[in-house]
Amino acid sequence: MSEIRLIEVAMRFTTGRRQVQALERISLTVPDGQFACIVGPSGCGKSTLLMVAAGLTEPSEGDVLVDGKPASEPGADRGMVFQSYSLYPWLSVRRNIEFGLEIKRIPRTQRRQRSSELIHLMKLDGFAEAYPKALSGGMKQRAAIARALANDPQVLLMDEPFGALDAQTRQIMQELLTDLWQRYRKTVLFVTHDIEEAIFLGDVIYVMTNRPGRIRTTLRVDLPRPRTFEMVGSPQFAELRNQVVGIIHEESLKAVESELARA
Repeated sequence: MSEIRLIEVAMRFTTGRRQVQALERISLTVPDGQFACIVGPSGCGKSTLLMVAAGLTEPSEGDVLVDGKPASEPGADRGMVFQSYSLYPWLSVRRNIEFGLEIKRIPRTQRRQRSSELIHLMKLDGFAEAYPKALSGGMKQRAAIARALANDPQVLLMDEPFGALDAQTRQIMQELLTDLWQRYRKTVLFVTHDIEEAIFLGDVIYVMTNRPGRIRTTLRVDLPRPRTFEMVGSPQFAELRNQVVGIIHEESLKAVESELARA
């Protein structure tokens, strides 16, 4: 089992003399093998929530559990993929992928077998010994995802991993990620500002409110799997998209009104 659970998570920051409530009483559970997406208006705390889930930020209140055990610090049970790739520039693609395995002192033969499998699955054949500076943005992110998967984490946390990519590359990466999920069935918590991406990838979508971020709506995505881009034009897809767009539009207007009231 690979369930991740957030219980009554709140996050407050102090800036000067002002205290900012970023997250307020967020509770959610991503069951074993589910692909969950988080969307919401700009500045609602999506990435902050993911940092808390990863153990990279300590919440002001609340708890994070992985399989029922406290997970207040980073751990091998959670793999993290950032928008900025975060590859080590002095290591080759293969060495980047094997980095965590080296730390664990996994034998070289096993490391090589694991990295070769992921290099092939991520369509990086021929680039195993290349360095990040020689890779395109899409290739860097494929290498970053492979590095996260190499450690066989229970949960995969992804913070807008395709946000810096062009539209065509982004579409290819979404298809590749769905294929990987079908293969490994990892529990995934995926943050994105792209509503269509969330619908295409997710089993469930959590829509957050304007700051302080809370879960306003939870939507089930009942599109069949495996997902194909023909589904994007379906009435069911359009209905979900319009529903999410409407909620986020409402929350964005509230954010503007709050800013005007403080001015």
